[in-house]
Amino acid sequence: MPLAELHCHIEGAALPELVRELAHRNDQDITGLIDEDGGYVWTDFDDFLSAYDKAASVFTRPEDYSALAYTYAAYLASKGAIYSETFASTDHAERAGVDPMAYLAALTDGIKRAEADHGIISRLIPTGVRHFGTEAINRAAVIAIEAARDNSFITGFGIAGSEVAGSLLDAKAAFERCGDAGLGLTAHAGEWTGPPTIRDALKLGVTRVGHGIRAAEDEPLMAELAQKGITLEVCPVSNIVLQAVKSQAAHPAKTLYDAGIKLTASSDDPPHFHTNLAKDTDVMVELLGGDERQMRAMLTRNALEAAFVDEPTRQKLLGKLDSALASA
Repeated sequence: MPLAELHCHIEGAALPELVRELAHRNDQDITGLIDEDGGYVWTDFDDFLSAYDKAASVFTRPEDYSALAYTYAAYLASKGAIYSETFASTDHAERAGVDPMAYLAALTDGIKRAEADHGIISRLIPTGVRHFGTEAINRAAVIAIEAARDNSFITGFGIAGSEVAGSLLDAKAAFERCGDAGLGLTAHAGEWTGPPTIRDALKLGVTRVGHGIRAAEDEPLMAELAQKGITLEVCPVSNIVLQAVKSQAAHPAKTLYDAGIKLTASSDDPPHFHTNLAKDTDVMVELLGGDERQMRAMLTRNALEAAFVDEPTRQKLLGKLDSALASA
């Protein structure tokens, strides 16, 4: 069954072998970051953030980001994905000394090459980082709009970062500008904080919510999400590993599904959580129950229908899904 992913952070998708290669080239010390089995090493959430930053620090040139985008898209294609969207933080690129426009151009080069070599179609979603403050979010929005004018692979705008820093509504002006410019809108909310942050996300005009799992605590909110056709970008393995939920059995995906909310499966920061899109899809299918083939098709269809992509490309991708279903 073809797969599609809507929620993955590009730096968080850096495969350990690529990080090792770039660290060696740059003569950077990454001792303790990667174990002998080739996996990232961390013990708790704070340690994960440190490991994430350490892995991201090896990307110091535009061509490094091109390699990152290519490597991840090719890896996804090997897992059966036909479509991918990745979050790209221009703030993190600048902190690494890379011009944000050059960063986005390099990522675009990587996903174009992966499409040519492996057939996977990818798009980019520049993001503001909530805990960097309103000014930084506004600047990220300006960069996204400017870059999208000449780059059809940039199709959305989002906000990530700490859910307890400031208010999502501080980003309202940035989201309004991006929406007016024709970019799709998504916001991380309801992973670590409760239903009020999801309500704030809806006030930004989003059509998708990143994570959003704590909507399950609020029946009127679930009804609103279902009525408005909001799609949740659910990352079950990330939720379980980071302990946003205590166990797979405690994950609320089935509650959300039973409320009529559109769900998708994504991998968030896959190598850090020893997961990938195929594994997250497997977990979602287990959580939802029912006919396995039907559920896999539904997750992919929901993702393609909610994707920030032009209509001809969407129909092309849906055609691939329908062909796979017809031949199965």
